[in-house]
Amino acid sequence: MVGSTPTRFRQRLTQNLGLAKWAAPEYALSMKKEVSTHVFERTVCMFLGALLCATFLAQAVNSQERSPREEPSSPIVWPLASVHSEASDEKSPSKSNFLIPPGTILPVRLNQTIFSAKCKPGQVITGRIMQDVPLSPGVRIRAGSEVTGHVLDVSAATAGAKTRISLQFDKLVFSHQTIPITTNLRAIAGFMQVIEAQTPPIGESEVFRWLTTVQVGGDVVYGSGGPVTSGDNSQMVGKQVNGGVLSQVRAKEGTKCRGAIDGNANPQALCVFSSDACGTYGLEHIDIEHAGRTDPTGVIVLTSDRGDLKVPAGAGMLLRVNANGQS
Repeated sequence: MVGSTPTRFRQRLTQNLGLAKWAAPEYALSMKKEVSTHVFERTVCMFLGALLCATFLAQAVNSQERSPREEPSSPIVWPLASVHSEASDEKSPSKSNFLIPPGTILPVRLNQTIFSAKCKPGQVITGRIMQDVPLSPGVRIRAGSEVTGHVLDVSAATAGAKTRISLQFDKLVFSHQTIPITTNLRAIAGFMQVIEAQTPPIGESEVFRWLTTVQVGGDVVYGSGGPVTSGDNSQMVGKQVNGGVLSQVRAKEGTKCRGAIDGNANPQALCVFSSDACGTYGLEHIDIEHAGRTDPTGVIVLTSDRGDLKVPAGAGMLLRVNANGQS
């Protein structure tokens, strides 16, 4: 029994080694097949992924290269189309036949500060039209059009004399052309008065545009699209429109400011001003000594009885187009 144990052990070992020699190649072959299959599957997945990405990229490039006409209609472009259509309907008069009717009001916002201590004769001054100004059917001066002028003279205060600045606004840049104009100054208001005229007394709210506001000079505006009445509510003088008001210009009792002139009784674009606004508002110690209605026509003279004269940027003005030296 003892002698037979090694013999049996050697027999079993031999059998196992033989089995291992036979099984090893089979196992290796099986593993090789599994690895090959796995590599093939990964290769196919990577190829399909790359093909899918290429397809998406091609679609994106084609979408960007498409003409706007090929794009489907979108609500985002409707407002632009509307503006384009509205602009196309309006006439663009040539300089040769363009005429601003006498008595037309130009509501202007001053672009830079006019300061007697710094400004010099010849200095250019500019302003922007604050509201569309209708001239005739289909023709208007667009808000944002530029009005240009220059300083004529500056005089510092002396004993018995006020600080004086003489200036004029004599050009209108409109529809890619420069139109010579002669204007006089009917009213001027400080920056804060311009802001207050656009703010309801109770402050802003979700219904801001529907609230009542008070114009520079006292007229009352009853919300977006609403009527405009005189300060005492005795009469309706105009209506609210986009960007301002259209009102009948009225004479101001006790002043030289008149109503309609030269038959131009059309409602005028007054923006934040009242229909009878005349003189200065919110500019302490500043007066309009010469408005430019009479000789020297178009020359505006401002004076201050207390030191330097300063009109801040953002101030609002009502310039009126002259007719034969009168307005």
